[in-house]
Amino acid sequence: MTTAPVLTALSNDSGLELRPAGSWIAANAAVLERLSADVAPKVDAATVVRLDMSGVRELDTLGAWLLEKIARRGAHEGHPAAMTGVAENYAGLLDEVHQVNRTKPAPAAARNPVAARLDDLGRAALGTSEDMAVFLQMLGALCAASVRVLRRPRTLRLTSLTYQFYRVGWQAIPIVVLITFLIGAIIAQQGIFHFRKFGADSYVVDMVGILVLRELGVLIVAIMVAGRSGSAYTAELGSMKMREEIDALSTMGLDPVDVLILPRIVALVLALPILTFIGSMAALYGGGLVAWFYGGMGPAIFIARLHDAVSIASFEVGMIKAPFMALVIGIVACSEGLRVKGSAESLGKQTTTSVVKSIFLVIVLDGLFAIFFASVGM
Repeated sequence: MTTAPVLTALSNDSGLELRPAGSWIAANAAVLERLSADVAPKVDAATVVRLDMSGVRELDTLGAWLLEKIARRGAHEGHPAAMTGVAENYAGLLDEVHQVNRTKPAPAAARNPVAARLDDLGRAALGTSEDMAVFLQMLGALCAASVRVLRRPRTLRLTSLTYQFYRVGWQAIPIVVLITFLIGAIIAQQGIFHFRKFGADSYVVDMVGILVLRELGVLIVAIMVAGRSGSAYTAELGSMKMREEIDALSTMGLDPVDVLILPRIVALVLALPILTFIGSMAALYGGGLVAWFYGGMGPAIFIARLHDAVSIASFEVGMIKAPFMALVIGIVACSEGLRVKGSAESLGKQTTTSVVKSIFLVIVLDGLFAIFFASVGM
């Protein structure tokens, strides 16, 4: 029968005697915590502490641990603490609790700085190799799915492809136009401000045209798409992975690459060149407006100068880069989405990783294309 717990403290010449009684069980946890806290100052001040356990009627792990903490508190202050009158049926439990946390953990050995740095370098290299393996695996699966679609065009999920194209293409036009317009205007303003010192205002058109069409237009748009659409792909596939929807597709005999990944990446490959073209035109328009209002260069003069300064090769260079950047963004986004574990923390981590990796690879790819086009004379 459960009775209310009691903890009586008796002080005498021989020290402090504690007499717990009643039911020291988890059902009375709040009362037990209060009793232990009330007696703590007396335990600290006593020279000798004894616990008379003869009055305890019920005892579980919680109660045994609270009594052990009281005993250890006295021992920690340099006062011997002993338990007497322990019932046989509770002796084993008290002995087990008495052995808990008796050994201090060994201090961590100091790491050699050189060895630690080499260890970090090795782990980073291993992580990079794993990322490359995942990327190549996804690329191979995507190629296999594309071959199956080419053999049987009817298997292409046109509805899904159209919907994804609408999301990553049409809905992205306003933000792409706004950002690229501002980028073009800023480049033109800074160019006029500095070129004016040398009386070379007209060369702003050359700078804006070449930078926008060859490099900045496609690069800015690709980075925006990686942050906007790439993160969305990762979050969507990661949520499906958490809810086991992808496993359900495999159970039904459907390939997740065909159903989920191929339409998304194809839509991205089709949309990014269009967005690049629109963004480049918006940047040129922004540069032209700044050149008109800030530099006094009329639209007719700006267009004529642009026609002379920019060749069709500059436009081709920018447009050729776009599909490859879209492919990289799509593969990274989808592969990171499939690596999500079963927690919201994992979803957020992989989404962040997807955006960072996509932007990094886009910039690296742009540099490789710059070297390639320079070597072939474009």
